[in-house]
Amino acid sequence: MNDPLIEALRRAVEAAPLDDELRLHLASQLWERGLSEQAVAEASTVLSHSPTDARARDLLSRALGAPAPASFPAPDPAMRQPSDPPAPPRQEGGFDWSAAETEVGHIAQPAFVDGEGTPAFDAHDLQRPTTTLADVGGMTQVKERLNAAFLAPLKNPELRTLYGKSLRGGLLMYGPPGCGKTFIARAIAGELGASFISVGISDILDRYLGESEHNVRDLFQLARRDAPTVIFLDELDAIGQRRSQARHSGMRGVVVALLEELDGVASDNEGVFVLAATNQPWDVDPALRRPGRLDRTVLVLPPDEEARRAIFRHHLARRPVEGVDLAELAALTDGYSGADIAYVCEVASENALLESARTGTARLIGMDDLRHGVAQTTSSTGPWLEAARNVVRFGDDDGTFTQLRDYLKSVRRL
Repeated sequence: MNDPLIEALRRAVEAAPLDDELRLHLASQLWERGLSEQAVAEASTVLSHSPTDARARDLLSRALGAPAPASFPAPDPAMRQPSDPPAPPRQEGGFDWSAAETEVGHIAQPAFVDGEGTPAFDAHDLQRPTTTLADVGGMTQVKERLNAAFLAPLKNPELRTLYGKSLRGGLLMYGPPGCGKTFIARAIAGELGASFISVGISDILDRYLGESEHNVRDLFQLARRDAPTVIFLDELDAIGQRRSQARHSGMRGVVVALLEELDGVASDNEGVFVLAATNQPWDVDPALRRPGRLDRTVLVLPPDEEARRAIFRHHLARRPVEGVDLAELAALTDGYSGADIAYVCEVASENALLESARTGTARLIGMDDLRHGVAQTTSSTGPWLEAARNVVRFGDDDGTFTQLRDYLKSVRRL
């Protein structure tokens, strides 16, 4: 029987062949199980990368000159021996996926690993959204901007060729929190029929030095392998913050790795579409917004009246309601974000539930409950708009915030 730990480590090493820490761990486990020749091969590979690595030298000396510890059983005869010829690697897109993949249905999973030996990004992270922009209520200006900058060129390759329209670069969505940036990103992936990977700072940052940069590269390798793929970088101000403000050198390394992948320095990014979202675009490193990277920007504002009706309809659809006036609710919640409206519905449901519990008789949710919900909440977009006003008035603007400036003027905040 094969040793599951050894097999898992082999898959991980084949997926990340330059990870010396991981390869040394495999070599150590091989030596402890009596597979000295294989341990020598792995330790020698590490020394070819890092000739002065003391741990690799020590392990190599032990594997060459000392017997395996007696406390471990002899290796299983069924386990692959050093004399066995290796299986020919399968190459896809310049990456060796040979023994690094397992099957889930018909999808192969690359064993990308982080500093703790656990998968960082694999096929489980790939989603297939069915939502499209038709499911996004209102937001006409946002849809038009997305169509002009992103969707129309993709859907019309002949016209794109005729007019020389480039697909290089990505798109940055910014605006107040809770206004549907993630939902729009999923809708774009569904519109394209593409895979979708949502990435936050916790998916990228690692406590081991250099692993965060590996995670960025592994993310783009997976996206290229399963193209067309939409990568959604949430909270970009955290992942790609200004390097001048980064307190830790590791964060600067993440930004550099992200810039390299967006430029496609080592690989072609054909079929990889990068969307990013942030509530604080002024904290994003300016290099990320240069041409060919995240050079298109879309301001996602609080939902308009039509969108607010759609959001109320969505959140009340599976609740017992009667006599709901969507037009009145939309008028009462001007300036509310989508998350604010969801909370209004939650408060209304809670109010009806508590009264039903007191009386012992269940009743439907009505307009009085929803008006109570509105009265108990306030718009969460106000503080953001105030901060944005200060940036537009007193900060340096290279033209990125033109839409924001126009909006602040229209609502008399500038």
